[in-house]
Amino acid sequence: MAGPQDPAAAGRGRLRVGHADREQVIDTLKGAFTQGRLTRDELDARTGQALAARTYAELDAVTADIPSAPRLDGPPASPVPARAGVAGPPALARRWPLARAAVKSGGLLVIAAAVAHSGNIIDNSVPNGPGPGPHHGWTRLLLLLTLTVVVTALVILIRGVAASVEQRRSRR
Repeated sequence: MAGPQDPAAAGRGRLRVGHADREQVIDTLKGAFTQGRLTRDELDARTGQALAARTYAELDAVTADIPSAPRLDGPPASPVPARAGVAGPPALARRWPLARAAVKSGGLLVIAAAVAHSGNIIDNSVPNGPGPGPHHGWTRLLLLLTLTVVVTALVILIRGVAASVEQRRSRR
Protein backbone atom coordinates (compact mmCIF):
# COMPACT_ATOMS: atom_id res chain seq x y z
CA MET A 1 0.00 0.00 0.00
CA ALA A 2 1.57 3.22 -1.13
CA GLY A 3 0.83 6.19 1.08
CA PRO A 4 1.39 9.87 0.38
CA GLN A 5 5.03 10.64 -0.21
CA ASP A 6 6.98 12.76 2.23
CA PRO A 7 8.31 15.90 0.44
CA ALA A 8 11.67 15.53 2.22
CA ALA A 9 11.99 11.92 1.06
CA ALA A 10 10.93 12.78 -2.50
CA GLY A 11 13.61 15.46 -2.75
CA ARG A 12 13.61 19.17 -2.19
CA GLY A 13 13.17 19.77 -5.92
CA ARG A 14 9.52 18.76 -5.63
CA LEU A 15 8.70 21.47 -3.09
CA ARG A 16 6.66 24.39 -4.31
CA VAL A 17 8.28 27.76 -4.92
CA GLY A 18 7.07 31.15 -3.77
CA HIS A 19 6.95 34.61 -5.33
CA ALA A 20 10.30 35.61 -3.83
CA ASP A 21 12.00 32.56 -5.39
CA ARG A 22 10.59 33.38 -8.81
CA GLU A 23 11.69 37.02 -8.47
CA GLN A 24 15.22 35.90 -7.54
CA VAL A 25 15.46 33.75 -10.67
CA ILE A 26 14.08 36.55 -12.85
CA ASP A 27 16.70 38.92 -11.41
CA THR A 28 19.36 36.34 -12.29
CA LEU A 29 17.99 36.13 -15.84
CA LYS A 30 18.07 39.92 -16.16
CA GLY A 31 21.69 39.94 -15.00
CA ALA A 32 22.58 37.29 -17.56
CA PHE A 33 20.86 39.38 -20.25
CA THR A 34 22.83 42.51 -19.32
CA GLN A 35 26.05 40.45 -19.41
CA GLY A 36 25.19 39.26 -22.93
CA ARG A 37 24.63 35.63 -21.93
CA LEU A 38 20.99 35.67 -23.11
CA THR A 39 19.20 37.25 -26.05
CA ARG A 40 16.02 39.23 -25.63
CA ASP A 41 13.92 36.30 -26.89
CA GLU A 42 15.62 33.89 -24.49
CA LEU A 43 15.05 36.31 -21.62
CA ASP A 44 11.36 36.60 -22.46
CA ALA A 45 10.93 32.84 -22.82
CA ARG A 46 12.79 32.01 -19.62
CA THR A 47 10.97 34.71 -17.67
CA GLY A 48 7.71 33.10 -18.74
CA GLN A 49 9.02 29.70 -17.62
CA ALA A 50 10.10 31.15 -14.27
CA LEU A 51 6.69 32.69 -13.70
CA ALA A 52 5.00 29.39 -14.59
CA ALA A 53 7.34 27.24 -12.47
CA ARG A 54 5.72 25.54 -9.51
CA THR A 55 8.61 23.57 -8.01
CA TYR A 56 12.25 24.25 -7.25
CA ALA A 57 13.31 21.69 -9.86
CA GLU A 58 11.40 23.56 -12.60
CA LEU A 59 12.89 26.85 -11.44
CA ASP A 60 16.44 25.44 -11.39
CA ALA A 61 16.00 24.19 -14.95
CA VAL A 62 15.42 27.77 -16.12
CA THR A 63 18.91 28.87 -14.99
CA ALA A 64 20.78 25.56 -15.29
CA ASP A 65 23.11 26.74 -18.10
CA ILE A 66 23.82 30.18 -16.64
CA PRO A 67 27.07 30.41 -14.65
CA SER A 68 26.89 32.12 -11.26
CA ALA A 69 23.15 31.47 -11.07
CA PRO A 70 22.12 30.49 -7.55
CA ARG A 71 20.75 26.99 -7.17
CA LEU A 72 17.53 26.89 -5.22
CA ASP A 73 17.64 23.97 -2.82
CA GLY A 74 14.28 24.70 -1.30
CA PRO A 75 12.82 27.11 1.16
CA PRO A 76 15.13 28.80 3.65
CA ALA A 77 15.86 26.95 6.88
CA SER A 78 14.13 29.55 9.03
CA PRO A 79 11.35 31.15 7.01
CA VAL A 80 10.31 34.63 8.01
CA PRO A 81 6.68 34.62 9.16
CA ALA A 82 4.25 36.82 7.29
CA ARG A 83 3.52 40.12 8.97
CA ALA A 84 0.11 40.26 10.55
CA GLY A 85 -2.29 42.73 9.01
CA VAL A 86 -0.44 43.05 5.70
CA ALA A 87 -2.23 41.61 2.69
CA GLY A 88 -0.33 39.73 0.02
CA PRO A 89 2.80 37.65 0.04
CA PRO A 90 5.42 38.46 2.70
CA ALA A 91 7.97 39.44 0.04
CA LEU A 92 5.64 42.14 -1.26
CA ALA A 93 5.02 43.45 2.24
CA ARG A 94 8.76 44.05 2.75
CA ARG A 95 9.37 45.79 -0.57
CA TRP A 96 10.13 49.53 -0.58
CA PRO A 97 9.98 50.19 3.19
CA LEU A 98 11.35 53.73 2.87
CA ALA A 99 8.80 54.74 0.24
CA ARG A 100 5.95 53.29 2.29
CA ALA A 101 7.17 55.11 5.40
CA ALA A 102 7.54 58.37 3.47
CA VAL A 103 3.96 58.16 2.21
CA LYS A 104 2.62 57.42 5.69
CA SER A 105 4.60 60.18 7.37
CA GLY A 106 3.75 62.63 4.59
CA GLY A 107 0.06 61.93 5.11
CA LEU A 108 0.45 62.50 8.83
CA LEU A 109 2.24 65.80 8.20
CA VAL A 110 -0.65 66.95 5.99
CA ILE A 111 -3.04 66.10 8.82
CA ALA A 112 -0.81 67.98 11.29
CA ALA A 113 -0.79 71.05 9.05
CA ALA A 114 -4.58 70.96 8.79
CA VAL A 115 -4.96 70.67 12.58
CA ALA A 116 -2.49 73.53 13.18
CA HIS A 117 -4.30 75.70 10.64
CA SER A 118 -7.64 74.93 12.33
CA GLY A 119 -6.17 75.99 15.66
CA ASN A 120 -4.95 79.23 14.10
CA ILE A 121 -8.40 79.94 12.69
CA ILE A 122 -10.06 79.24 16.03
CA ASP A 123 -7.59 81.45 17.93
CA ASN A 124 -7.81 84.36 15.48
CA SER A 125 -11.60 84.39 15.28
CA VAL A 126 -11.90 86.39 18.50
CA PRO A 127 -14.64 89.03 18.20
CA ASN A 128 -13.03 91.31 20.84
CA GLY A 129 -9.73 91.85 19.03
CA PRO A 130 -6.29 90.38 19.63
CA GLY A 131 -5.55 88.19 22.61
CA PRO A 132 -6.78 84.87 23.90
CA GLY A 133 -10.44 84.26 23.28
CA PRO A 134 -12.98 81.93 24.78
CA HIS A 135 -11.76 78.98 22.69
CA HIS A 136 -8.07 79.35 23.60
CA GLY A 137 -8.15 76.03 25.49
CA TRP A 138 -9.12 74.24 22.28
CA THR A 139 -6.24 75.90 20.49
CA ARG A 140 -3.77 74.48 23.01
CA LEU A 141 -5.32 71.03 22.61
CA LEU A 142 -5.02 71.26 18.82
CA LEU A 143 -1.40 72.39 19.15
CA LEU A 144 -0.66 69.38 21.36
CA LEU A 145 -2.37 67.11 18.83
CA THR A 146 -0.29 68.65 16.04
CA LEU A 147 2.92 68.05 17.95
CA THR A 148 1.94 64.42 18.62
CA VAL A 149 1.16 63.80 14.94
CA VAL A 150 4.48 65.35 13.83
CA VAL A 151 6.45 63.21 16.28
CA THR A 152 4.57 60.11 15.10
CA ALA A 153 5.39 60.98 11.47
CA LEU A 154 9.08 61.30 12.37
CA VAL A 155 9.08 57.96 14.18
CA ILE A 156 7.46 56.25 11.17
CA LEU A 157 10.03 57.82 8.85
CA ILE A 158 12.95 56.78 11.08
CA ARG A 159 11.64 53.20 11.24
CA GLY A 160 11.32 53.19 7.44
CA VAL A 161 14.92 54.33 7.04
CA ALA A 162 16.08 51.65 9.47
CA ALA A 163 14.12 48.95 7.61
CA SER A 164 15.53 50.16 4.29
CA VAL A 165 19.11 50.08 5.60
CA GLU A 166 18.56 46.60 7.04
CA GLN A 167 17.07 45.40 3.74
CA ARG A 168 20.05 46.79 1.84
CA ARG A 169 22.50 45.07 4.21
CA SER A 170 20.70 41.74 3.86
CA ARG A 171 21.02 41.89 0.06
CA ARG A 172 24.81 42.00 0.30
